[in-house]
Amino acid sequence: MNTNESPKSGLPADIMKVDLNDIIFQNRNKEYGAYQLRKLYNRYMTRGGLLTIFLSVFLAVFPAIIRFVRAVLPKTEETLNVSVELAEPPPLDPNTPPPPPPPPVEPPPAKPTIAFVAPVVKKDEEVIEEVPPPTVEEMKDIDVSTKTQEGADNGVAEGIGDEPVEEAPPPVVEAPKEKPQEIFKVVEQMPAFEGGNAALFKYLGENLKYPVMARENGVEGTVVVQFVVNEDGSIVNPAVVRDIGAGCGEEALRVVKGMPKWQPGKQRGKAVRVQFNLPIRFKLE
Repeated sequence: MNTNESPKSGLPADIMKVDLNDIIFQNRNKEYGAYQLRKLYNRYMTRGGLLTIFLSVFLAVFPAIIRFVRAVLPKTEETLNVSVELAEPPPLDPNTPPPPPPPPVEPPPAKPTIAFVAPVVKKDEEVIEEVPPPTVEEMKDIDVSTKTQEGADNGVAEGIGDEPVEEAPPPVVEAPKEKPQEIFKVVEQMPAFEGGNAALFKYLGENLKYPVMARENGVEGTVVVQFVVNEDGSIVNPAVVRDIGAGCGEEALRVVKGMPKWQPGKQRGKAVRVQFNLPIRFKLE
């Protein structure tokens, strides 16, 4: 009988000195991997903790080490000096005269011309006796010009070689822009539907159709359509500024676009363009 083991449980008598792993794996297969892992756990944790502390300290002092090494090492600066020797220029002879300037280029000779001016109809008392016009034989080998001058047969015709004179382009005349007509919001006499409000309500009642979607969903409310009444009473630029949805805005806009001409608004007795807001109410009966 083993005196170091408890007679009832089979554990060692001095249990305070026994490793915890031996107690857990009592009467079990200690060759199992879990026993080895638990037994070596503290050793691995100690090694990992020491390694972590060492790396942390090394990273903390690494910049100081770099500065210390740079301060200790001698600074070596290499400078590349390159010298280039240029050859001396040849000596100048003061007795040698400078080269002569190039001779001036003379213009080519002009061709002979003979004056020929188109006849102008004048009164008898204004006619001045001039040189008679040249004959066809005289103009055979001579250029016609506004003046008579002598020249060489191989000369250059008058006008060739002269610098061209740039003519200024004609001024651009812009068409006057029409000033946009002012659109009033409030005038002395506001535009009105032909026949008054009663005719307007009758027109809306006969032409306005309640949208099916709005009727099925019980949509009611007021749609506001904004448009401009021109000087001739025509309706332009209609737009919905307040809508209740379900197709009511589109229907109101359709009816306004089909309206006949209104009575135009007037300011100081003159017809002007006026912006008008027309509320159209949709209500289910």
